[in-house]
Order: sequence, then C-alpha cells, then structure tokens
Amino acid sequence: MKKFYVFLLLISGFILCAQNSNAQELPLIPYPSNIKIDNGNFVINDKTKIVVSDMDKFNNEATYLQELLKSAIGKNIPIVKKGSKNVIEIKYSSQLEKAEAYILNVSPNRIEILASDGHGAFNALQTLRQLLPANIESASYNVPASASIPSLRIEDSPAFDWRGMHLDVSRHFFTLDYLKKHIDRLSLYKFNKFHLHLTDDQGWRLEIKKYPKLTNEGAWRTFNNQDSACMKKAEENPNFKIDPRFIHEKDGKTVYGGFYTQEEMKDLIAYAQSKHIEIIPEIDVPGHMMAAINAYPYLIEGEKSEWGELFSTPVCACKEEAYTFTKDVLQEVIDLFPSKYIHIGADEVDKKSWKDSPLCKEFMKANNIEDVEKLQSHFVHEMQEFVEAHGKKIIAWDEILDGGTNPNVTVMYWRGWVKDSPKKAVLGNSEVIMTPTNPLYFDYVNNNISVNNVYHMEVIPSDVPADKAHLIKGAQANLWTEMIPSEQQAEFQMYPRMIALAERVWTNSTSRFDDFSQRLLKQYPRLDAMGVNYRLPDIEGFAQENVFIDATDFFVQSPLAGMTIHYTTDGSTPTVNSAKLLQPLTISQPTLLKMALFSSSGVRGEIYTLNFKPSTLKKAVLVENPLQGLLCGFFDKYYKNTSEIQGTPDETFVVTNIKAPKETNSFGLKFNGYIDVPETGTYSFFFNCDDGGVLYIAGEPVVDNDGQHSAVMKSGQIALEKGMHPFQIDFLEGGGGYTLKLQYSINGGGIQDIPDSWFKH
Repeated sequence: MKKFYVFLLLISGFILCAQNSNAQELPLIPYPSNIKIDNGNFVINDKTKIVVSDMDKFNNEATYLQELLKSAIGKNIPIVKKGSKNVIEIKYSSQLEKAEAYILNVSPNRIEILASDGHGAFNALQTLRQLLPANIESASYNVPASASIPSLRIEDSPAFDWRGMHLDVSRHFFTLDYLKKHIDRLSLYKFNKFHLHLTDDQGWRLEIKKYPKLTNEGAWRTFNNQDSACMKKAEENPNFKIDPRFIHEKDGKTVYGGFYTQEEMKDLIAYAQSKHIEIIPEIDVPGHMMAAINAYPYLIEGEKSEWGELFSTPVCACKEEAYTFTKDVLQEVIDLFPSKYIHIGADEVDKKSWKDSPLCKEFMKANNIEDVEKLQSHFVHEMQEFVEAHGKKIIAWDEILDGGTNPNVTVMYWRGWVKDSPKKAVLGNSEVIMTPTNPLYFDYVNNNISVNNVYHMEVIPSDVPADKAHLIKGAQANLWTEMIPSEQQAEFQMYPRMIALAERVWTNSTSRFDDFSQRLLKQYPRLDAMGVNYRLPDIEGFAQENVFIDATDFFVQSPLAGMTIHYTTDGSTPTVNSAKLLQPLTISQPTLLKMALFSSSGVRGEIYTLNFKPSTLKKAVLVENPLQGLLCGFFDKYYKNTSEIQGTPDETFVVTNIKAPKETNSFGLKFNGYIDVPETGTYSFFFNCDDGGVLYIAGEPVVDNDGQHSAVMKSGQIALEKGMHPFQIDFLEGGGGYTLKLQYSINGGGIQDIPDSWFKH
C-alpha cells in the first residue's frame, strides 16, 4: 500500500533578518527597522520607577506607561523626575526627525526611551507592551510580582505617514465602548488613522444640532434586505445576529439604529488622541444621502430619494438649499473634529436625476458646466473651498478624478479595476491614500490567502514615477458593514489581516512573509487575552481534491499548541465533540472528510472539505523536440466563466510560466502545452485566481476555481508518472484583480513555485 503523509510542522523558532540571531525570539509586529539583542534582562518590580523630566511633553505617555506596568505586575509605579537605576526613562531627543520615530534601549539597569514627540514615545511603549506577557491584556490575569524585558536596542520609524483603518458605522451601528476598544487595538499595532464613515443611505450617525431630524429620523430604519440576509445567516452563525441593543420600538414600528451625540464624539476623539490616533470623519456627499434626504426632502427635486439602477438619488447639485445644508453640516463637523482632514465621499453618484432635470440644465448653462460629471466637480469644489477656508483639507474617493480635480484634494483610491487612478492623481500633484478593493476591502471574504495578499500589496504602484512616489501617503483597509451586524463579525473580518497591514505600512517590506507568519502565530495568545474574535489560523499542507492509489494516510497538525483539529467522515459539520485528528487516518475508499480547528475555548475556525477518490497513475507521453514554454491564447473579451472562452484567440504568444497581463481590464487566457515532471508521485497543485480559472492535466480537471470572484486559492491532486503530460489552464479576468498563481507539492512535501523548465510546447 502506497503511503501519502501530509505534515504541517509548527516551527518553534523564527528565522528573522536581524542584526542578532536572538532577535528571532521577539514576537513583534510591526517588526522594527533596526534591532540588536544583548545579554541579560531588565526586571520590572515594585522598586522600578518611571523617570520623566519633561512632563509637559510626555505626561500622556508617562501615565499610559504607569497603567501598562500595573497590568504587568499589579503595582503602581511612581513617576519621578530623576533616577539612574531600575528606572524606565522617557527622554526628549532632537536627533529623531520624525515625530513617530523612537529609540528603545533596554539594559539590565534601565530602560531608556528617546523620542522627539509624544507619538514616538507612545510607539516605543507599544513595542514594550508586546514584549510583556500576552496575558497582561486580560482582566483575569494572575499578576506576578515582576516581569522582564530582554536587553536590546531598537531604532524604529514608519515607512508611511498614513497607516489606517476604516469602519462603516452607518450600515450597522457600533457602541462608543467598542470604538474605544478598536482604537486601543489600532494603537497596539502602530496605526495612526481611524476613518469613521458616519453617514450613508442606511443611517445618519452623528448629531448635527442645526438639523435635528438627521438623527431623530435619519438614524433609524425598519429592517432592510441586508438585515434580513444577516438574520438568515445567523441561523447557522451567531456572528450575524443583529445586535439587540440597537433594536427599538419607535412610533409603533420596530426600528434599528443609533447615533453619537457631539458630546459623546468629543469623548471618543479625546480617547483617540491619547492613543495618538487621528479620527477622520466622513460625511458622504452628494450621493449616499438617502437618510438625510428622507429627513429633509427639499434637498432633491422629487418627493423622496429612490434607488436607481445602482445607487440612490443624490442631493440636487442645482439647488442652493443643498449647498447651504451641506456647508452647515460640514461646519459642525469641522468645529467638532481636530483632524486636518474632512472626508466628503463623492463616490457612486447616480447622476440620472441631474441629467433629466430642467433645473439642472438651466443651472449648468448659467454656470458654463459642460456635463453632469463637471456638475459633480462643481459641487465638490465648492465644498472644498468651504473646508479649506476653515483650515482643513478634503479627502474624496477616486471618482473625484473623473470630473477633474486639483492638487489640494487628497484622493482615496478604492476602485481596484481603475488601474491608472493613482498615477493620474499624483501626476496632478494630489496626495493619494491606497485602499484598493483587492486586498484592502476587509468586508470581502477573509480566507486562507487574505493575509498573504495584504502583506504583499503594492502600496506604491509600479507605474507611479519615482519623483511622485512621495505623494503616496500610505494605505488603509476599509470595513463596510452591510453584512457585518456585530462586533464579533467585524473582528472576524479584520483579524489577522489587519495585523499584516500594520507591518506592511510600517516597514514597506514584502520580503519577510515567512518570519512574519511565525510572529503572527505568537500574536494569537494576545488576541485571545484581549477577547478578539479573530479568524483562527489556517490548517495547511493538504489539497481539497485528493487522489490515492490503493490507499493513503492523511494527517495534518494543529498550527498552534492548545488548538485541536476535529473531523467527520459522514458529511456532518465538525464540532468539539467530533473525533480528534491525533494520528494518520487511513483512507482506502471514496471519502468526504470535513475538518476544522478549534481553540481551547471552543471557537471554531474554517471548515475544510476534502474529497478523496481512487485513481490510477497517469502515464507520461512522448513528445518529439518540445520547445520551452507554454502557448498562451489571449481573448480580448469579458467572460463570466471559462467555458465561454471559445474560438480563435485575438493573439497567441509563448510564455515561460503562468501569469496574467495587466494591460487590459477584462480578458480570457488559454495556456496550452505540457508539464514535464521530474519524478513519479502524487502531485498537489495550488491554484490562486482572481477572477476564475480551471487547471487540466492529462485531460482531466485537477483544480476548478472558475467564475467571477476575488482572490481564492483552491487545490487538487493527480498521480503522475515521470515525464511529460498534457497541460492546460483556462483563466478569465473580470477587471481589477490580476491574480494568477500556480504552485505545487509532491507526496505531501512543501509548497513550491513551478520552475519554468517544466513547461513545454
């Protein structure tokens, strides 16, 4: 009987590129720019003191450090102005140019933090926080009498100024307490921006004193189709349950909603400032305004806002009342938020109501406005002038570029399929914040390749000229909450890929993913202690579609100690009461195996469905005088699935390996030739596509990853004799993703890239 073993080993050490090999012991994310480990430790105990000579500059950080140390050893550590031994000193340094930069020196006698600003010192404290035991994050931690920090020197600063997260509180509402909790977690991973999407069609969440109906009426709704979809999902997954705290009886109707008073928002802003997080408010105009229009119908020409083919009726950009209303709202927002940025949206505007309006035709003629695209620009530019007159800058989504913009507008790039938007913006000397749908829309599926995709994202697009690269301010991830009705589901969507983004925008490096993955494993106990409902680590090292000759033994190990794998073979969903996978499982007949990882608290991770079927060894074929590479047919057309890719290609060329061109938005590809495998064995193929693809070997479908979807990896197996086998991939690109990657493993070994030399035609 041929045995096939699949092992996923938990690596106990880290292979890190640092000045000292001991640095591999430090589970820091984001990883510091420069780090050196020395011998010994600094011990924090009841004799330790916090030394701060400049309390005017570092009062916030000294107080925070005092609270941090109390969580570590249960003692109130005094703050003094002088001290030399057993002290943690925060000092001003004029040598650090960036406000967020810091130096952290730890020796057996003292810890020294150098910074030019409170923000830099606070970043150093977050590094210190991650060096303390993860259990300090838990309220039930059994506090010891002391804690130790390894001797080291860290010099660190961020690569990008904008390191952000976005949260949509309009579609589904979140409490102030949760927003504070979220802010604290952002600070732990050295984010510095929190983009708060406060208004949309589904709900207005910020009190505007001049227009009280915005929250009295606009903050509440009867259940909509997205709520109903969440309720349906909640039958199987409690994360989708509508939060009962936001369901009320109002005027005889059951309504959902909530809002923040200005006093509550001031409290949140102050809390964020103490964590060095800048809250950027978004009031989305002129579209996405149904909640406001229903409260104040005079903002449009008709009686009520309605849904068009894609979007809702916008405010009328030809009515003076709409300009007055928007400026009044922005005035209160400007007065409330200290951020230098005000986000005004300007995305997804359904301009049909403007195009059909006699009033707008008259307005456009009077103001020499050519078309409705320019009409939107006129509206936005007037709001821009208003905001700038109050010393602020506007941010707008990248649709702003369609009608023309100017250098004072900061462009937030989200339309991943409009590839030239960042370049277009920087050539106009506008700042750009990168937040493309793939991979930074965290409401998109969080799966086994999400962390990899975020870690390897292109922050500075390759077509941006070098002399304009400084205009790319950084990146943020967006969490739109149409289908995220609870804190638990929000966290499942954000973690752990939010942590990958933290390192990506702090370090601007994509070269250390393997050691990042190992450090990420060390972060899960901290997330557990904080009560974060993260997506559990993946079980890896197997294919979804498996073949065997006679029989096979299947086994994978848990990626983390304390987590167990449970499985079923009867088609049922695994639970904590299902059989544990503790040793190789012998399979000798067609089998449907389902397995899932469970945490010690019983939280279930992804459910993996594996098919096992008997097969035969595919015989190699003889090909005379093969040429290197594969033939690739290019079809310049939009397809919904690969079966539609038929006929004569528009162009045929030879490629050395599997990849997708990025010059065209929508197209199909057919790769044909042979794969020349160097040894006989069972080959697993891992096929990552955005959008869809199907892999065929020896005339059989091996991996079916077809259809229009974001980046998803699927896998399959085939038993191949040494030599050449017919090979084909059909692939379609719907616009924007351009992900196409094929890797392999043999007989359960490690996953590898396929060498160019294997492909022939």
